[in-house]
Amino acid sequence: MTTASVRLIPGVKRRLLDASPSIEEPWYVNDHTLIQDAEGRWHVFGIWHAEPADPLDETMFLHASTADLRDPSWTVHDPVLHARTEIGETHVWAPHVIRHDGQYWMFYAGGTADHTAYRMTLATSEDLFTWTPQEPVLFAEGFDARDPMVLRVGERWLMYYTRTARNDGGEHQVAVRESTDLVTWSAPQVAFGSGVEGTYGGPTESPFVITVDGGYILFVCESTEYDRTLAYFSTDPLRFERSALIEVDLDEHCAEIVQDGECTWVTGGGWGRGGLTIRPLEVQTGR
Repeated sequence: MTTASVRLIPGVKRRLLDASPSIEEPWYVNDHTLIQDAEGRWHVFGIWHAEPADPLDETMFLHASTADLRDPSWTVHDPVLHARTEIGETHVWAPHVIRHDGQYWMFYAGGTADHTAYRMTLATSEDLFTWTPQEPVLFAEGFDARDPMVLRVGERWLMYYTRTARNDGGEHQVAVRESTDLVTWSAPQVAFGSGVEGTYGGPTESPFVITVDGGYILFVCESTEYDRTLAYFSTDPLRFERSALIEVDLDEHCAEIVQDGECTWVTGGGWGRGGLTIRPLEVQTGR
């Protein structure tokens, strides 16, 4: 299996959700996650804030649910997991939710005044409505280490997230850590190096990895163009190379890949985007 044999074919994009309180009061949904509960209902959690963009004031997560992603009628619930100012959190970013061992696990970044030591945090829930942050935090890392995504590979869990090579800056990277229990995580490895140096933002935001026949695909938000997601193929979930870029036009910001039965979707959001979008994504491996 090679990169040349992998094709990604996006379909027509449409609006998925606008969670603004009113036309006169637009709110954005940025980094987000979708999870289907045990009864088949879909839930979305995401950064939620009034326009215009104010990332250091994003202090809670949107929670909304619908019975059907194809023809959604959303119910917006009370927001969850407000920043805990009593422990130094100033904002919360980029939730990712999985279901495992009879409960739901949410991984997210707890931002503080110290950008060199952002906290990767875990909260758990029995019903997706009441969440309990777990202590201590999983780990702290910089610069603005954030955007966690967790994938099961065999008997281990892999957490992908964006960071820089040094806590005070350097190459923008996708790091990966391993765990067997979702609580204790290994030291980081470099899953992908962008070749671009900096601190804020960067071209490795919102990493998302899926398994395909013969390997893995890493999606990253190339945020220097904002509405642009790149995809890379690898047979090793711990290492993706820039030379393995898949030719595809994905004009999504903070893209998430969602499996709904036999249909694969790609969603997007961001500042000034009027909520979330969705479109089908056909994945062909040539096998």
